[in-house]
Amino acid sequence: MARSSNGESVLSRVVRIFEAFGPDTPAITVSELARRADLPVATTSRLVSELVSYGWLRRDGRQLRTGVRMWELAVRASPTLGLREAAMPYLEDLHDAVGHHVQLSVLQHHEVLIVERLSAPGAVRNMSRFGGRLPVYAAAPGLVMLAHSPPGLQDGVLGLRMRAFTPHTVTDPRRLRLLLSDIRHRGYAFCAGYINVEAVSVAAPIRDRDDQVVAALSVIVPNDSNARTLVPAVIASGLGISRSLSGIARIVARQAQ
Repeated sequence: MARSSNGESVLSRVVRIFEAFGPDTPAITVSELARRADLPVATTSRLVSELVSYGWLRRDGRQLRTGVRMWELAVRASPTLGLREAAMPYLEDLHDAVGHHVQLSVLQHHEVLIVERLSAPGAVRNMSRFGGRLPVYAAAPGLVMLAHSPPGLQDGVLGLRMRAFTPHTVTDPRRLRLLLSDIRHRGYAFCAGYINVEAVSVAAPIRDRDDQVVAALSVIVPNDSNARTLVPAVIASGLGISRSLSGIARIVARQAQ
């Protein structure tokens, strides 16, 4: 693989280019891309031209966006594809019932990655987005997954420097340990005003065929007296997705035999 004068491979430079894009920067100029990727503008321009020719990037006026080819390959290879297929009918039913935001999330290190989301016009303000990330300690789905994670991962999160998004965000490690224990006992997380004081996030775990928590289902609704009435529906939907996910795993296992 070709390398630059400093020994860096072309692949590592391409990776830096793609990592410059994010939920808050879906479009970017070549000069800004070079700055974020810490590459010379000439090198960036050359690599961009090749990536555009393959459909991995596309030009939008003077700005660049990730291309359809990148999206196609990412969706096809996504490890959450089976999870999303199993969850979608339940997400749609729950979304019809709540009329606000319904999300499907997985754990990525110390963050929550949102792999699917359904919203509605006029829904309560949501700080997260599809494909976006949130700190695990501040989001209901993150707390649900963290509550069922190995002790080492919990210790790693509790040892982080945690930022309070609102006065209601729990950042004290001792309080968080008690909260995680309570979530394991109740089977759901109810976070009122943790990220947005006007919103409540309710989350339930999703388990695989080995009873391991692999994802979380959550709703984001207004912070009012009606929020707690949604807890049973969120738990039931999480159980339904878990059963469906286990069924898909059994079918795949039989086909592989």
